[in-house]
This record gives sequence, C-alpha cells and structure tokens, in this order.
Amino acid sequence: MATINFGGVLEDVVTREEFPMEKAREVLKDEVIAIIGYGVQGPGQALNLKDNGFNVIIGQRKDSKTWDKAVADGWVPGQTLFEIEEAAQKGTIIQFLLSDAGQIALWPTLKTHLTKGKALYFSHGFGITYKDQTNIVPPADVDVILVAPKGSGTSLRRLFLAGQGLNSSFAIYQDATGKARDRVIALGIGVGSGYLFETDFKKEVTSDLTGERGTLMGAIQGIFAAQYEVLRKNGHSPSEAFNETVEELTQSLMPLVAENGMDWMYANCSTTAQRGALDWWKKFKDASQPVFEELYASVAAGKEAARSIASNSTPDYRDKLNEELRELRESEMWQAGAAVRKLRPNN
Repeated sequence: MATINFGGVLEDVVTREEFPMEKAREVLKDEVIAIIGYGVQGPGQALNLKDNGFNVIIGQRKDSKTWDKAVADGWVPGQTLFEIEEAAQKGTIIQFLLSDAGQIALWPTLKTHLTKGKALYFSHGFGITYKDQTNIVPPADVDVILVAPKGSGTSLRRLFLAGQGLNSSFAIYQDATGKARDRVIALGIGVGSGYLFETDFKKEVTSDLTGERGTLMGAIQGIFAAQYEVLRKNGHSPSEAFNETVEELTQSLMPLVAENGMDWMYANCSTTAQRGALDWWKKFKDASQPVFEELYASVAAGKEAARSIASNSTPDYRDKLNEELRELRESEMWQAGAAVRKLRPNN
C-alpha cells in the first residue's frame, strides 16, 4: 500500500508499483476466472484480463446478441465461451457482471455453483447491500469481493489499449479463504486499474448511485438543459446555445480539468471568465446542495434501489425506457448536438 495525501487527508491506495502484474499473475495462476455477463463491464474486464495473461472464460446465453459479440471479440465456443451454468461450474472466481436486474433473476441458478473456496466478484455493491430486496445472500464458505472501475467498460478497455488505466475501488465483504485480499487486488490490477482505493460494498453503491443521479449524469443533464433553454428563450440560435452549454465544456475545458484540475483551469482562462466563475460557483453550490442532500438520503435509505428494482422488473420496462430515451434524444438540444458533432473537423 502507498499512502497518498488527498487534499490534506492521508489515504492508502494500491498501485502497480506495490502490486505489479507479475505478482497478480502469481496470485491467480491456478484460478479460472468466469465472466458472467458480457454487456457493460464484461467485455472490457474480460479482454483486459485475457491480454494480461489470466485464465478467463465467458458465460453467456447462447444465440443472444452478447454471445455473438463475445464470438466477434475472439472468445471460442466450447473453449473460452460457454453457457452461463457451465462457465459458473468451471470458474473458481465468478465475476458477476450482469445488470442489477439480471443478477436478481439469475441468482437462484448461480448460487448453486458457488462451492466452497470459490470467489464471487462484483463490480457494484447493489446486490449485496440491498440483499433484503435482491435476495442475493452468498454462502458463508466463499469469498465475496468487489472491484469497481470508475468508468464504463468501454473506457476501461480504451485506456488499457492506450497503455493507461482507470482508477477502481475495491472491497471485501466476506473472506472465507483467507485469500480474499490478494485475490481482489490481483483482479483489480488485472482488469487494468490505474490505482485501487479501498471501500466497502455499501459505500460503493451509495457513492455510485449518488454520482449517477448527480454530477455524472442526472445533474449535468439538468444543468445543460436549464442553460440551453435560457439561451434559446433569449434569442440565441441552437448552434450557439449548444456550443456555449456543452461543446466548449466537453471538448475544451473538461480535458484541461482532467489533466490539471479545476483550479488550474480557472487560473489559465481569461480574467473575465475567472471573475464570473469565482463570483457564481458558490451560488450554484448553495442552490444544488439541498438537492444533493435529498438525493444522498434517498440512496442511503434504499429508496433509489427499490425504485430501480420495481421499474426494471415490469414487463414493459424496455418500452418505457425507450420512450424516455427517445424524449431525450429528440430534444432540440441533443439534435443540435448531433449536428455539431458531424461538423467537427475529424468527422
């Protein structure tokens, strides 16, 4: 472990220097890593593990789109690609990477393959934390661990191929074998993490659900929509409104923030922009803080999990979801965005 100063708070993290890939391979040399689910996180984690020299197999429903995707990615039916039950039986580490709803549906089948000494791996704390709602209760004689990359599986794979890494959290819910810590850190290094920071299942899912509903997706869309609408109501064109609301942020400013931090970006913009940003950021913080407090309380109380489970379990879930996504996609702002993206020089 390395101790890093995060803004005056000391925190222990794991980097590739303390836990190199060679050590990770040694820890997992006798393991068969079965990836159950090849949707959002599955492809990136599976391909990175395979490319890093680990023994990986895929479990997926035959004749499904994700089965075909796995074949297209080079997984071989009968050798490295199997039906879910067969992969779960073969695996000594089962990476349960289905959606939250998919995990609930498959759990009665999967748990029969969790024999003594195996490890059950998650990339989200949802199923375990809300076990009263999901009924996901692992047997006592298996390790239960988590590695949660802080980004999509697509980003995990893209950064891996670029020789970089995506930071991940890790957690141990149950250490039945005495090997859980080495197992989880080795897997975190193997999937391509930049560094690993420790958490627990409840904190992971609470921060994750808050982030998704907040600055990562929900809040940012709300802020985009509000500013865009104000500009449009005051006579600005769709192109101008979109560029000033989204394009400049995503294409120019956020890459600078990612590289150097918001403080650096403030210090290196025009004096007019500096003055305005310094005058207004605390007003936005004061306005949004009560919403974030309400959001966190809803997540912590399990209300967001209950809504997600109830919504995703209805027979017409996909139809309703597609309608909500269609409303977003066909809004003027994102129609303008599609036009702006086509006009980028590299397109």
